[in-house]
Amino acid sequence: MSLNSQYSFYPLQPDNPSDSERYFLTYHALKEKGRPEDFSYIMKLMQPPPSITNYARPGQFKGVRVGIIGGGLAGLASAFELLKLGFDITLYEALDNRIGGRVYTYYFDKNKNLYGEFGPMRIPVSHETVWHYINLFGLPTRTFLQVDNNAYVYLRDTRVRNDPGGVGVMKHIYPKYELYPWERTTSWQKLYYTGTESPLLMASPEVRSEILQVKAAYSEKTLLFSDVDNLKMMASMGLSQGAISIVTNFSTLLSGNIYNSYIDFIQEGYPADLSYLYEIPGGAARLVDAFCKSLTNADAFGDHSGVDTNYLGKFTLKPGCWVDGIHYDKSFNKIRLSYEISKSGVKVNEAFDYIVCAIPFSSLRNVHINPLFSNIKMRAIKEVNYVSAQKTLLLCKERFWEREGIVGGASYTDLPASTIWYPSDHLKYINMPGGIRNLPYNQPGVMTGSYSIGMDAIRLSALPEDKRMDHLKRQLELVHGLPNGYLNSIVEECKTVNWDVQPTFRGSLCFFAPGQKELFSCGMVIPEYNERVFFAGEHISAVHRWMQGALHSGMAAANCLANACKRHTKI
Repeated sequence: MSLNSQYSFYPLQPDNPSDSERYFLTYHALKEKGRPEDFSYIMKLMQPPPSITNYARPGQFKGVRVGIIGGGLAGLASAFELLKLGFDITLYEALDNRIGGRVYTYYFDKNKNLYGEFGPMRIPVSHETVWHYINLFGLPTRTFLQVDNNAYVYLRDTRVRNDPGGVGVMKHIYPKYELYPWERTTSWQKLYYTGTESPLLMASPEVRSEILQVKAAYSEKTLLFSDVDNLKMMASMGLSQGAISIVTNFSTLLSGNIYNSYIDFIQEGYPADLSYLYEIPGGAARLVDAFCKSLTNADAFGDHSGVDTNYLGKFTLKPGCWVDGIHYDKSFNKIRLSYEISKSGVKVNEAFDYIVCAIPFSSLRNVHINPLFSNIKMRAIKEVNYVSAQKTLLLCKERFWEREGIVGGASYTDLPASTIWYPSDHLKYINMPGGIRNLPYNQPGVMTGSYSIGMDAIRLSALPEDKRMDHLKRQLELVHGLPNGYLNSIVEECKTVNWDVQPTFRGSLCFFAPGQKELFSCGMVIPEYNERVFFAGEHISAVHRWMQGALHSGMAAANCLANACKRHTKI
């Protein structure tokens, strides 16, 4: 694949990259940031846990019952791995209309050609556990464009193109802020790096690697990174409040978590997650579909796992079942789950030998636990921070943004809409002779008209739907310099998901407050009830918010459960 230079980073990204190509891209990104020595640490920490068959034989635990709470990636990965050893798996999913948790691809048409992502939309090249499953299931991938120089920056009622040197922002937007003299001649990209990534150079490579680790104890520098919020860190690096106001607009995650822990934000800066990115054509839900097909079809499972189907346990999916109680029956050494079948309202109890709890703590907070888990676990369930987030997808009858030369990336604003994302699916057209003139902008397309985190998400989502959609269209017209009312005839359908009010989530993503990494990260992982209940999910992992964390934690929980079962059967 070769892209016009203005649409890509160097070196160029191939579609369906090999492992060696991904490693090269990761190393190159770290070298660009002045930290090539971090490469070996990052790749080791991102790799999937050892195969579960290293801990037990295929089919060894036939007849042992495992209940999995939650049908997101963590629960699916746990089920996939445990099935290899013969465990009988029952997976409970509260929703009755879809599986996948926060992987939520929304399709506007029956043929699934027009879609957008309410959840994860990007896969960094270093996220080894995600690529493990992508390669295992043979899923295709293509470039996700993070930055398009033709997209816009709209701050303080001023619109400029997002040129790579930040010249337009410096010339037209900087005068509207109170900046230090040196900041006025420094691009926003360098200001952003100074405030957010340069602090990493204060720590050694070994200490930096703790950013992606769950440990019982951390180094003094890591604790400093954990205890300080993003605002204080940027100020400590010499940025004025005016500069901080500017650079936070270039990261939805940063602007929505400016008072939360620096170490949680830098989880994506340390491994250079945003340098080289991919997506799955057809939507991230194709990864969920691949899991479901394997789990419900023994032949497909055998093809992907390499395990003889005779060794497999039984898999049962129970959608529309709300787990509302976890009880440890000491007399029989069983875990009893109580749940309600949504459609009928019938209450049911089932007993299991083991449980994998793969729902967010924000949801677990409303589950009755008897006896209570450990003190630190119960406190984490109550206190661990989940941030608000919303996305609004717009189905447009034509790709008006491509008329302006935008084929991916994002426009950044200080409006309630926050960040506007454009699909990367038409990148292929700029490789043809004539380049950007090939873009078929008269075709329908789906854009993310708004992606906001924190207070902007809460306030925007609180508007009545008709007013919210009207506000968003007017904001898009401002950003793109379009006449008022222009998008009324272009936007055919809108769909918003506010993760705060999604019934099975009650918050979007885990993002530690200052001090929570030291206080909770280790205690959140520890099994309960004498190693009968295990935990998985992006909140449990050291990589919050990404599919990497969910999948890695699911595999790790399965391995720990298998080890515990070995010990219990020998007693």
